Amino acid sequence: MKHLFSLSAVMASLAALPAMAQDNLRIDGLEVIGAPTDGEMGFQPAVTRLAQDIHDLDWLILVIITAITLFVTALIGWVIIRYNAKRNPEPASFTHHTPVEVSWTVGPILILVLIGAYSLPILFRQQEIPEADVTIKVIGNQWYWSYEYVDDGFGFDSYMIGAPATLSSEEEDAGAIANQLSDVMVAKLEAAGYSRNEWLLATDTSVVVPVGKTIVMQVTASDVIHSWTIPAFGVKQDGVPGRLAELWFEAEQEGIYFGQCSELCGQAHAYMPITVKVVSEAAYEEWLGKAKEEYAGIPQSVQIASN
Repeated sequence: MKHLFSLSAVMASLAALPAMAQDNLRIDGLEVIGAPTDGEMGFQPAVTRLAQDIHDLDWLILVIITAITLFVTALIGWVIIRYNAKRNPEPASFTHHTPVEVSWTVGPILILVLIGAYSLPILFRQQEIPEADVTIKVIGNQWYWSYEYVDDGFGFDSYMIGAPATLSSEEEDAGAIANQLSDVMVAKLEAAGYSRNEWLLATDTSVVVPVGKTIVMQVTASDVIHSWTIPAFGVKQDGVPGRLAELWFEAEQEGIYFGQCSELCGQAHAYMPITVKVVSEAAYEEWLGKAKEEYAGIPQSVQIASN
């Protein structure tokens, strides 16, 4: 968790800098991949199988509903032309048509079976949690996230860059206002390795995970319902106070990915972003050593012997 220092001068000097363990990953060649883009349509790039499954299912359903829409539109047009009062002054008086009734019953059943046969395996793959290489507990709070690396015995809080908790007295004296973009905030973003484009997305500390490994997130909340999501991973899970839910992902590409709390949780809901950095295994081990030392006070040189 965030450290409290007794000397205000020390606090002021450190407040403008990202956490030490995060500093070695200050972009560090990582590309921002999972972020919203102005003017673009569609999904963010899929970097997990779960996300690709969602994209494929969306495409299948889009094809089906497009075909149905075109068919129904054409049918309506044909009926208007073929059976208007001018061409048919004597309307038909039949009450039913068995082949038509069978076809409009069997047809939708087959379509729903097709969608179900394709979507249910995707749903099962999302819900069946595999054995984790890294387990992280995420706790939603008003209005920041807490992360605990369960197997490694440390944790930290993650605030949006520009949130009240991230501002130093010097920055406030310079005109910085919490949750408002200004030149001071841009400088703060750049000091952390981000740009103006990452405003409302970047956090002072990030979740760091290794590429190609199974990550299990245990999601809960401390006050109201929050929702943890990374669109590029194809994952979203509500955090409910008193309950522990799980999601999993395996990122296939190194990079920086963003999400935001997706459950309306109060006045500062819009200022509760999520940052995940997917790095190489070597970079992850280096970060892990520094994180243990910073957040848990375990020196990197100390090795704990197993029984």
